[in-house]
Amino acid sequence: MKVLVTGANGFLGSWLTRALVDQGHEVFALVRKNSDLSELKGVNCQYRYGDVTDVVSLLEAFVDIDTVFHLAGVVAYKAADRPLMEKVNVQGTANVLEVCKERKVRRLVHLSSVVAVGAGRNPQEILNETSAFNIHDLNLGYFETKHDAEMLVKKACDKGEVDAVILNPATIYGFGDAKKGSRKMMLKVAQGKLKFYTSGGVNVVAVEDVIQGILSAWKIGKTGERYILAGENILIKDLFRMIAEEAGVSAPNKQMPDQVLHVVGTIGDFMEKMGLKGPLSKENAYTATMYHWFDSSKAQRELDFKPRPARQAIHNSIQWVKDQGMLK
Repeated sequence: MKVLVTGANGFLGSWLTRALVDQGHEVFALVRKNSDLSELKGVNCQYRYGDVTDVVSLLEAFVDIDTVFHLAGVVAYKAADRPLMEKVNVQGTANVLEVCKERKVRRLVHLSSVVAVGAGRNPQEILNETSAFNIHDLNLGYFETKHDAEMLVKKACDKGEVDAVILNPATIYGFGDAKKGSRKMMLKVAQGKLKFYTSGGVNVVAVEDVIQGILSAWKIGKTGERYILAGENILIKDLFRMIAEEAGVSAPNKQMPDQVLHVVGTIGDFMEKMGLKGPLSKENAYTATMYHWFDSSKAQRELDFKPRPARQAIHNSIQWVKDQGMLK
């Protein structure tokens, strides 16, 4: 079967591309001319050059394709990056939908994120597929653009314009994830350089389990449905402790007060406006103090999704970091 993966050269995209090749499919990776293809080294896929922000390139890339796996996106937590996220995450998804219709692509597997579902303000809030998006008041760029993109897919499905399934992975850990820009904090913890942790919580899911969930959703997921691919809900404090234990260093032992974190975020935003590099943004501060806890019962029930404990996923992540000599 001929399938195409957008964002194929990223962390999750490369894992998915490899899995599809291993299953015997004819796999096309949509990449830009200047993309770093190191993640796809040794993967027997074919390249089609294009960009989700360029409709003409998609019209050429989607010729004779049965299924599109749409993973391309921008993850950022600064106000200055909002226009780029609108362009790639929202308009890029609109372009993918338009070209899927034009080229009569049989199925679209849309990789959204749990950020499109929302986030909890306290540990009692554990969200699922039916939860209302509850953080519009914070106007967080990454959350808003992923939510808006997902709504476009849902609307197109409801109109019968595409056959799509929507997937919302939580925070993915596994071999090779340390290369992601968002893992700088994890590396600091693993190197014993971070002394503080924040309030809030995260859901950790193993990359292998997300891949299984994607492949299962492609085959048996219901059209227009969203499925949360989440693992174990843990506190940020416990996440940092597990990372430190796996790396053999001391865990951060002091909690940063929420108020202090928000003040630092506000200062960071001001520094960014002045053209300086801030310590963190206001969006970082909100993200670090909320509870990103989710319930994957629906995926477990309908997709035979079986997430492993967070500790196993974190072990694999830190093992890769050790193997690469990144703790020295």
